[in-house]
Amino acid sequence: MDAWTDFDADHGFRYEIVSEGGSGYIRSRVFRAALDGERKLWTSHEPDRAELTTANYEFADRGLAADGAETLAVTPRRKDMLLIDGSIFVSPADGDLLRVEGQLSKAPSFWTRRVEIVRRYARVAGVRLPISIESIAHVLIAGRSTFRMIYEYESVNGEHVADPQPRVSSEARNP
Repeated sequence: MDAWTDFDADHGFRYEIVSEGGSGYIRSRVFRAALDGERKLWTSHEPDRAELTTANYEFADRGLAADGAETLAVTPRRKDMLLIDGSIFVSPADGDLLRVEGQLSKAPSFWTRRVEIVRRYARVAGVRLPISIESIAHVLIAGRSTFRMIYEYESVNGEHVADPQPRVSSEARNP
């Protein structure tokens, strides 16, 4: 599924699905549910609850990672579905956030027991933004479920940065 998303202070988070393929059940129960969940998070200002601050986390130095990034352990100060128990990786040159890895400190539901997350970040037009999110959830009865979302940006703070195009899978072209 490819979706155009937009966020601004006046209109909040919006999305438009521009191409899709595969299971209708997965599209509605997983992908659209994720987009609706993100819209709900932004509307309620819940992302503030997940900020990488001392109000939300305890931090401890873990030294250099294999890729050369500085590593900090992050331990949530409370159980919350938006907080991750794991590590953050920052650039040793400037302290810029590169990625966050770990598991959610609170399971999202009775059915979903453990969710492991990797969020990657990069600077786009001078702004640090997410570029991908990957998760592996351990779902009761269903087993292991994986999810991957890649972000491509057309504009950042009103500045045109790229011309992303929807990707149409062979399955979507030949239903």
